[in-house]
Amino acid sequence: MPNIVVVYHSGYGHTQRMAQAVAEGAGAQLIAIDANGNLPEGGWDQLDAADAIIMGSPTYMGGVSWQFKKFADASSKPWFVQRWKDKVFAGFTNSATMDGDKLSTLHYLFTLAMQHGGIWVGTGMLPSNSKAAQRNDVNYLGSSVGATATTPSDASAQEMLPGDLETARRFGQRVAEATARWAR
Repeated sequence: MPNIVVVYHSGYGHTQRMAQAVAEGAGAQLIAIDANGNLPEGGWDQLDAADAIIMGSPTYMGGVSWQFKKFADASSKPWFVQRWKDKVFAGFTNSATMDGDKLSTLHYLFTLAMQHGGIWVGTGMLPSNSKAAQRNDVNYLGSSVGATATTPSDASAQEMLPGDLETARRFGQRVAEATARWAR
């Protein structure tokens, strides 16, 4: 079984809940970036040892949170020695509106992974885009680059839609399957 880590920042609990669903699907360990943008003790070692790194951040103002950005900037240390080269990478995000410029966040995560010399895994899911589609269907938001979710700004993390969380779980499963093939 591949060693997969989900590293994420969550401001209000929604991205954390999504991270938990991704980790469940991937059989991954969770590393939370704290409110000051720091990893817990041993977090960098866990990332160095991982076969795959799945990154998650809420989308704030069209990009990752400043806490995630601090982590990304600090990842220049492993970048400088190419420590994460050829690892599998993937990403996910949540915002309060249907679009919310989530694709900008996913592109940021993708670019970070490519700078590290990584291998990117998208969702591999068809969108739920027929007239019969319901908001709670898997991949209703139709993202291919990474998993996305929408949670209204006045909704708690417990009110996240099961379809978005199932999308996240299946996404984690896909990353685990791709990592198992890549890490052979």
